[in-house]
Amino acid sequence: MTHLHSWHRALTVLIAAGGAALFSVAGLPLPFLFGPMSACLIAALMGAPLKGLGVVSVGARTILGVAVGASVTPALVHQLPLMAASVALMPVYIALIALIGVPFFNRYCGFDPATSFYAAMPGGLQDMVIFGQEAGGNVRVLSLIHATRVLIIVTLAPILMTQLYGVTLSNPIGAPLDTIPLRELALMAVAALVGWKGGERLGLFGASILGPMMVAAVFSLAGWIHMRPPKEAILTAQFLIGMVIGTYYVGVTLREVRQVVLSGVAFVVILALLAAVFTEIVTLAGFARPLEAFLSYAPGGQAEMTVLAIVAGADLGFVITHHLTRIILVITGAPIAARFLGMRKR
Repeated sequence: MTHLHSWHRALTVLIAAGGAALFSVAGLPLPFLFGPMSACLIAALMGAPLKGLGVVSVGARTILGVAVGASVTPALVHQLPLMAASVALMPVYIALIALIGVPFFNRYCGFDPATSFYAAMPGGLQDMVIFGQEAGGNVRVLSLIHATRVLIIVTLAPILMTQLYGVTLSNPIGAPLDTIPLRELALMAVAALVGWKGGERLGLFGASILGPMMVAAVFSLAGWIHMRPPKEAILTAQFLIGMVIGTYYVGVTLREVRQVVLSGVAFVVILALLAAVFTEIVTLAGFARPLEAFLSYAPGGQAEMTVLAIVAGADLGFVITHHLTRIILVITGAPIAARFLGMRKR
């Protein structure tokens, strides 16, 4: 079985690499993200036995955590009060998503209450699946709904950014490896490993991103690191994130496409409308520039939105502050709301 899994992982990496190469040759945007994602998605739908890299893929997220933490500078800390008004809208945004999403999945899609509740929550894929399982929800349905949400948002967001906001997605994602001092590289590695494993030991949700982010932020505020991780590392993180999104569709049947994936697509339309409303509110109120407002309220995965914020040259601190707020509110509030609604652990 171990040899079979190794073969499946090797096949997955080869397919993802082929997608990245094809997108690079064709000059398509974000080839290391969209190439692996598209190739693995197509292969999964065709029945290929793909398998993710497990702890390697999780470890790659530490790179993004360090990238975000490195952007936490004294200047950003001084800007936090200016973000308060926009951040304060996040609970309202989440509440509206829940009020619309839960009845949509329950009444119109026919999902059970626990599955409907956690399918509507705009939190992390793994977290919502685990919470939903504990409440007696359908794990397969939850996985497909949230994978579809992330897939569509990651695919459409760059198109909207280029067409609506004139973004070129060509912002340097990081300096080349050989231009970063060895001391800073070593400190980044320490931040990644200590933050990740220390966060796991403390039971921190999203430890692979949040742990490294917090340690790197301390290093940045102390003046020990002044740069993001090298571009080679961030490209590797993009590659693995894109590959993982595609593998979520392994084994999908036509029945699941009709009943689950299409429900997820319809829900993304609802999310897009709500996100557009809040983006407009934040922009018109003068709380943020249109690009930052858009990226802050696009309900994608934390890792994926970090990548998009970096390549767009957006204010990374502003965008990630909003996504952290969303994730924290959902992670802490969803189980409480579920228990209040009578969804007990099973």
